[in-house]
Amino acid sequence: MIRRSFLLLAGSALVLSACGFQLRGEQNYAFKRLAIVGAAAPVAARLTRMIEGGSDSVVVQSPSNADAVLHVSEARGFSTLTLNYLGVVEEYQVNYSLNYTLTAQDGSVLIRPSTIALNRAMTYSDQYSTAKVTESDLLFADMQNDAVDQLTRRLAVVKTLHPTPDQVVPGVAPRAPLPPPPL
Repeated sequence: MIRRSFLLLAGSALVLSACGFQLRGEQNYAFKRLAIVGAAAPVAARLTRMIEGGSDSVVVQSPSNADAVLHVSEARGFSTLTLNYLGVVEEYQVNYSLNYTLTAQDGSVLIRPSTIALNRAMTYSDQYSTAKVTESDLLFADMQNDAVDQLTRRLAVVKTLHPTPDQVVPGVAPRAPLPPPPL
Protein backbone atom coordinates (compact mmCIF):
# COMPACT_ATOMS: atom_id res chain seq x y z
CA MET A 1 0.00 0.00 0.00
CA ILE A 2 2.82 2.41 0.90
CA ARG A 3 4.64 1.52 -2.29
CA ARG A 4 1.53 2.20 -4.39
CA SER A 5 1.04 5.60 -2.69
CA PHE A 6 4.69 6.49 -3.30
CA LEU A 7 4.43 5.50 -6.96
CA LEU A 8 1.25 7.57 -7.34
CA LEU A 9 2.91 10.57 -5.71
CA ALA A 10 6.07 10.23 -7.80
CA GLY A 11 4.03 9.78 -10.97
CA SER A 12 1.97 12.88 -10.20
CA ALA A 13 5.09 14.94 -9.59
CA LEU A 14 6.60 13.70 -12.85
CA VAL A 15 3.47 14.55 -14.85
CA LEU A 16 3.20 18.02 -13.30
CA SER A 17 6.86 18.82 -13.94
CA ALA A 18 6.58 17.63 -17.54
CA CYS A 19 3.68 19.98 -18.30
CA GLY A 20 5.58 23.06 -17.13
CA PHE A 21 3.64 23.53 -13.90
CA GLN A 22 5.46 25.75 -11.43
CA LEU A 23 4.40 27.34 -8.17
CA ARG A 24 4.17 31.13 -8.25
CA GLY A 25 6.98 31.60 -5.78
CA GLU A 26 8.03 34.97 -4.47
CA GLN A 27 7.69 38.11 -6.59
CA ASN A 28 10.52 40.58 -6.91
CA TYR A 29 8.78 43.93 -7.23
CA ALA A 30 10.85 46.98 -8.16
CA PHE A 31 9.37 48.80 -5.16
CA LYS A 32 9.81 47.85 -1.52
CA ARG A 33 7.10 50.20 -0.17
CA LEU A 34 3.82 50.70 -2.05
CA ALA A 35 0.97 53.10 -1.28
CA ILE A 36 -2.49 52.26 -2.61
CA VAL A 37 -4.68 55.31 -3.30
CA GLY A 38 -8.40 55.33 -4.12
CA ALA A 39 -9.08 51.62 -3.80
CA ALA A 40 -12.21 50.27 -2.15
CA ALA A 41 -11.60 48.44 1.13
CA PRO A 42 -11.91 44.87 -0.29
CA VAL A 43 -9.56 45.70 -3.19
CA ALA A 44 -6.99 47.35 -0.92
CA ALA A 45 -7.16 44.47 1.57
CA ARG A 46 -6.66 41.78 -1.08
CA LEU A 47 -3.88 43.77 -2.79
CA THR A 48 -2.11 44.20 0.55
CA ARG A 49 -2.44 40.49 1.32
CA MET A 50 -1.17 39.46 -2.14
CA ILE A 51 1.78 41.87 -2.17
CA GLU A 52 2.95 41.37 1.41
CA GLY A 53 2.32 37.62 1.36
CA GLY A 54 4.15 36.96 -1.90
CA SER A 55 7.13 39.31 -1.71
CA ASP A 56 9.39 41.29 0.57
CA SER A 57 7.48 44.51 -0.30
CA VAL A 58 5.09 46.17 2.15
CA VAL A 59 2.04 48.37 1.70
CA VAL A 60 2.24 51.72 3.50
CA GLN A 61 -0.54 54.19 4.26
CA SER A 62 1.14 57.43 3.24
CA PRO A 63 2.28 58.10 -0.36
CA SER A 64 5.14 60.21 1.04
CA ASN A 65 6.62 57.05 2.66
CA ALA A 66 6.28 54.94 -0.48
CA ASP A 67 8.64 54.08 -3.32
CA ALA A 68 5.65 53.76 -5.67
CA VAL A 69 2.01 54.87 -5.60
CA LEU A 70 -0.76 52.76 -7.11
CA HIS A 71 -3.86 54.77 -8.08
CA VAL A 72 -6.92 52.51 -8.34
CA SER A 73 -10.58 53.05 -9.17
CA GLU A 74 -13.31 50.56 -10.01
CA ALA A 75 -16.62 50.58 -11.85
CA ARG A 76 -19.53 48.14 -11.82
CA GLY A 77 -22.52 47.84 -14.09
CA PHE A 78 -25.11 45.70 -15.81
CA SER A 79 -26.12 45.49 -19.43
CA THR A 80 -28.89 43.50 -21.06
CA LEU A 81 -27.64 40.35 -22.71
CA THR A 82 -30.82 38.59 -23.90
CA LEU A 83 -34.55 39.30 -24.04
CA ASN A 84 -37.42 36.85 -24.41
CA TYR A 85 -40.15 37.16 -27.05
CA LEU A 86 -42.09 39.59 -24.79
CA GLY A 87 -39.12 41.91 -24.42
CA VAL A 88 -38.45 40.90 -20.80
CA VAL A 89 -34.81 40.52 -19.74
CA GLU A 90 -33.70 36.92 -19.39
CA GLU A 91 -29.97 37.47 -19.01
CA TYR A 92 -27.78 40.29 -17.82
CA GLN A 93 -24.12 40.86 -18.43
CA VAL A 94 -22.43 41.83 -15.16
CA ASN A 95 -19.51 44.19 -15.87
CA TYR A 96 -16.57 45.10 -13.65
CA SER A 97 -13.57 47.25 -14.48
CA LEU A 98 -10.50 48.13 -12.45
CA ASN A 99 -8.61 51.23 -13.61
CA TYR A 100 -5.08 51.73 -12.34
CA THR A 101 -1.81 53.54 -12.86
CA LEU A 102 1.50 53.18 -11.05
CA THR A 103 3.78 56.15 -10.42
CA ALA A 104 7.10 56.51 -8.67
CA GLN A 105 7.43 58.79 -5.66
CA ASP A 106 8.90 61.53 -7.89
CA GLY A 107 5.78 61.39 -10.10
CA SER A 108 7.26 59.52 -13.07
CA VAL A 109 4.90 57.01 -14.62
CA LEU A 110 5.85 53.35 -14.19
CA ILE A 111 2.65 51.82 -15.64
CA ARG A 112 0.54 54.03 -17.88
CA PRO A 113 -3.21 54.25 -17.15
CA SER A 114 -4.69 50.82 -17.75
CA THR A 115 -7.94 48.97 -17.32
CA ILE A 116 -8.78 45.40 -16.41
CA ALA A 117 -12.32 44.73 -17.65
CA LEU A 118 -14.21 41.57 -16.76
CA ASN A 119 -17.77 40.39 -17.34
CA ARG A 120 -20.01 37.47 -16.49
CA ALA A 121 -23.41 36.36 -17.74
CA MET A 122 -26.25 36.03 -15.23
CA THR A 123 -29.73 34.70 -15.88
CA TYR A 124 -32.56 36.73 -14.41
CA SER A 125 -36.11 36.10 -13.26
CA ASP A 126 -38.43 38.46 -11.36
CA GLN A 127 -39.54 35.47 -9.35
CA TYR A 128 -36.07 35.17 -7.78
CA SER A 129 -35.06 38.83 -7.64
CA THR A 130 -33.64 38.68 -4.10
CA ALA A 131 -31.53 35.64 -4.93
CA LYS A 132 -30.31 37.32 -8.12
CA VAL A 133 -29.12 40.37 -6.16
CA THR A 134 -27.06 38.04 -3.96
CA GLU A 135 -25.77 36.22 -7.05
CA SER A 136 -24.68 39.49 -8.64
CA ASP A 137 -22.83 40.44 -5.44
CA LEU A 138 -21.00 37.11 -5.56
CA LEU A 139 -20.15 37.64 -9.23
CA PHE A 140 -18.80 41.13 -8.48
CA ALA A 141 -16.67 39.76 -5.64
CA ASP A 142 -15.32 37.01 -7.89
CA MET A 143 -14.47 39.47 -10.66
CA GLN A 144 -12.87 41.81 -8.12
CA ASN A 145 -10.62 38.98 -6.90
CA ASP A 146 -9.72 38.06 -10.50
CA ALA A 147 -8.85 41.69 -11.29
CA VAL A 148 -6.63 42.02 -8.21
CA ASP A 149 -4.83 38.80 -9.13
CA GLN A 150 -4.21 40.15 -12.64
CA LEU A 151 -3.05 43.48 -11.21
CA THR A 152 -0.46 41.84 -8.94
CA ARG A 153 0.97 40.00 -11.94
CA ARG A 154 1.00 43.27 -13.88
CA LEU A 155 2.90 45.03 -11.06
CA ALA A 156 5.65 42.41 -11.35
CA VAL A 157 6.38 43.61 -14.90
CA VAL A 158 7.92 46.84 -13.57
CA LYS A 159 11.68 46.31 -13.35
CA THR A 160 12.96 49.72 -12.20
CA LEU A 161 11.71 52.81 -10.38
CA HIS A 162 13.63 55.09 -12.78
CA PRO A 163 12.66 53.84 -16.24
CA THR A 164 13.78 55.31 -19.52
CA PRO A 165 10.91 56.19 -21.89
CA ASP A 166 11.16 52.80 -23.60
CA GLN A 167 11.10 50.94 -20.24
CA VAL A 168 7.77 52.43 -19.12
CA VAL A 169 5.16 49.68 -19.08
CA PRO A 170 2.52 50.51 -21.70
CA GLY A 171 -1.11 50.86 -20.69
CA VAL A 172 -3.60 48.15 -21.47
CA ALA A 173 -7.18 48.97 -22.39
CA PRO A 174 -10.02 46.48 -22.65
CA ARG A 175 -10.49 44.97 -26.07
CA ALA A 176 -7.11 46.28 -27.15
CA PRO A 177 -4.27 44.01 -28.14
CA LEU A 178 -1.81 43.30 -25.38
CA PRO A 179 1.68 44.76 -25.74
CA PRO A 180 4.49 42.35 -26.55
CA PRO A 181 5.93 40.64 -23.49
CA PRO A 182 9.22 42.00 -22.12
CA LEU A 183 12.30 40.09 -23.23
